[in-house]
Amino acid sequence: MLNIENIGKNFGGVKAVDDLTFRVDKGEIVGLIGPNGSGKSTTINLICGVFPVDLGSISVDDRNISKLPTHERVASGISRTFQNIRLFKELSVWQNVWVALQKDSYQSLGWMQEWFGNSKIQKERIKEILVFSGLGDRFDDLAGNLSFGEQRRLELARAIASKPKLVLLDEPAAGMNSDEVADLRQRILDLRELGLTVLLVEHVMELVMNVVDRIVVLNFGKKIAEGNPQDIQKNIEVQKAYLGGA
Repeated sequence: MLNIENIGKNFGGVKAVDDLTFRVDKGEIVGLIGPNGSGKSTTINLICGVFPVDLGSISVDDRNISKLPTHERVASGISRTFQNIRLFKELSVWQNVWVALQKDSYQSLGWMQEWFGNSKIQKERIKEILVFSGLGDRFDDLAGNLSFGEQRRLELARAIASKPKLVLLDEPAAGMNSDEVADLRQRILDLRELGLTVLLVEHVMELVMNVVDRIVVLNFGKKIAEGNPQDIQKNIEVQKAYLGGA
């Protein structure tokens, strides 16, 4: 599905991502972890096209997307959430999902008809997404009136509205309590049940170790380990990266 080959990204004299190679197979949930400043979010931004790669290539389903603009990467089946919540807080919950819908069968509708919700097909699709995300009863509420955990769920709902094949989750558990983390774990597993592939960037190890199939570990932009959660927990280089050589 996703194939990262020898990518590199420099910011001035700093190698944010250094000769990074890994893959995410269809249907997998893969964790991308590392200390602060290790290059995780930069990697997500390179996959999405926020930054161009300086070296290497990024492919989805054997198609090189390294030079595609962001909107074409979305059309190719990539969606994401953000570390910092980026909702349209003055719009309703359903309108936040509406802006992310792929137009496909709705292209013949005028934008005013779509915006004011006169399309029965679109309304049903939005309701399905919100029910899946646990927000079925918040359809008309303002996004800014949701609780923190609900806003995180709305970001996830918006990410799946574009009908992606691959979802990139950038620290989705940030700021969550233990109950919300447990709920998020189940929702990530539910994404796989929908047939989606997930790349998870996360600092909350309780979530990572209990939801992913494989883990890729970065430090100073380089991959220092890759394997299943049990092997990563025992890896000496990983322990040094997180806890220090002493």
